[in-house]
Amino acid sequence: MKKISRLFDKKWASTVLWILIIIAAWEIGASIVSVTKRTPENILPHLYQVIAAAFSTRQVSAGMSATMVVLTSARATILRALLGFLLGTGAGFVLALLMKLSGLVEKMLFPYLMLIQLIPVLGLAPIILSITGDINKSRIIIAAILSFYPVATNTLAGFKSVPQEKYDLMYTYAAKKPTIYAKVLIPTAIPYFFTGTKIAAPMAITASILVDTLQGDGGLGCMLSQSLKHAMSIYVFWLIVFFSAFIGIFSGCLMGWIENLVSPEKRGLRKAKRDAKKGVN
Repeated sequence: MKKISRLFDKKWASTVLWILIIIAAWEIGASIVSVTKRTPENILPHLYQVIAAAFSTRQVSAGMSATMVVLTSARATILRALLGFLLGTGAGFVLALLMKLSGLVEKMLFPYLMLIQLIPVLGLAPIILSITGDINKSRIIIAAILSFYPVATNTLAGFKSVPQEKYDLMYTYAAKKPTIYAKVLIPTAIPYFFTGTKIAAPMAITASILVDTLQGDGGLGCMLSQSLKHAMSIYVFWLIVFFSAFIGIFSGCLMGWIENLVSPEKRGLRKAKRDAKKGVN
């Protein structure tokens, strides 16, 4: 029993357990569907069928296999999501900085930021499209809008988390406002900023896929709709679902990896661990 409890104390063990539970539940559901439906692959296929479709060379659309269809469509979707994420992240950080510099700016803009986030993407997409008149631009803007709010609010919270003692210390050294921001506020806000990016990155990808389903013209969402309408193999649908989930998880992990590289706090922790290991050795 002690060995089992020690095993589950490890981070990877609980993740593996949940994956096994999900796989078991999936296979049970697929088995039930296979008994009650004539064509179970059109509703809930077994995982081995999805994996086989991923490696199959059978052409399903325009001379391409299912995997080629997904990867070709993903290129456009991910590029639009990336551009929107970068624009939204940059704008969110700048606005958080402006709101910290001026309480008037915060009072004027913050309520409207919350209001924009309350508008569903399904309602926002036609509005943006009618304003821009361009499908690709509207997708990028929507991804930017959804990325904008979590970055702005989390970064602003980081700026506000600086204790008064640090301000007093900087004032003691007669530090100017740009120095205070560069040496104290921005380094303190970096973990909060990356918390916002970890939320914003998957949201940008989700928004890009969802808008693709509404506006067509290529992309993962467009292929998702077509596969559901049986315009091509239904396995394309499941491959897109798994691929989208992977990209969303990967984008969040990527933000965490970048944070570990650039965050002064993370670098300090790594240095302390290395020093502790050297001391033990």
